[in-house]
Amino acid sequence: MSDPLSARPEGVAFLLGLIGSGIGPSLTPPMHEREAAELGRSLEYRTLDIDELGAEPGDVGALMRSARRLGFDGLNITHPCKQLALRHLDGLTPDAEALGAVNTVVFGEAGVQGHNTDWSAFARSLEAGLPGAPKDRVLLLGTGGAGSAVGYALMRAGTGELAVSDPDFERAELLAANLRGLFPDRVCRAVPVAQVADTVRASDGLVNASPVGMAHHPGTPLPTELLRPSLWVADVVYRPLETELLAAARERGCRVLSGKGMAVHQAAEAFGLITGLVPDRDRMLAHFDGLERASAPA
Repeated sequence: MSDPLSARPEGVAFLLGLIGSGIGPSLTPPMHEREAAELGRSLEYRTLDIDELGAEPGDVGALMRSARRLGFDGLNITHPCKQLALRHLDGLTPDAEALGAVNTVVFGEAGVQGHNTDWSAFARSLEAGLPGAPKDRVLLLGTGGAGSAVGYALMRAGTGELAVSDPDFERAELLAANLRGLFPDRVCRAVPVAQVADTVRASDGLVNASPVGMAHHPGTPLPTELLRPSLWVADVVYRPLETELLAAARERGCRVLSGKGMAVHQAAEAFGLITGLVPDRDRMLAHFDGLERASAPA
């Protein structure tokens, strides 16, 4: 395996990378490489796992600068670096600025430009995966970069009352205040963990945007006995695709939405932004399914 921070190999049209923690199982690299091959272009995608590199989340700026110097065309940014990357950019799209988080960084003539494709990817996934689901009152768990994007997408989709909760209550309050400023005609409030049970009982839907449920963070973000058939449940985690939360929700008769759609749509948008090519989203969704089956335990 090549050094993840080595320069672009000769003959490679595009060089991309992913910065984050515990990203070894990510399906983003093969999705990008396969789609480029389908379009007749060569692309190499490397994972820059801060755990494996012995780095800290705050080192994201140094990693971004190294990647640019070595010829990378752009990067995806994931947990826990989506908000920390902001201070190392030359520019932001309006949506990324409003969210205070980026998941895509493009290196070009205009410098280092930050984008957020998470919110629009979740919006697409929600519309396609849970058509007609009531969204008036929704509980959002997790207020990091992914949570900010999901909250923004829900408000833009028409959610009238959004409750946000996080073990770090101050962070939940900051997200709620930001969303109230962006959507002054809606209700958005921070909910202490101790009040989650009462809140979920009064909600139409529940979204887990916390790391709980990931391969490196097993478990559920709330007691599963709180789930009921009239509640729809979405999870942004996609490794594993069937999280413990979604499995429990299915058993209780809930409509569920996995992290597949968000993962693929954000990847497709990032692919287009960095390469300038137009990806086939249906083909990328089908490729994701094949990768997921191939990586599933026997």
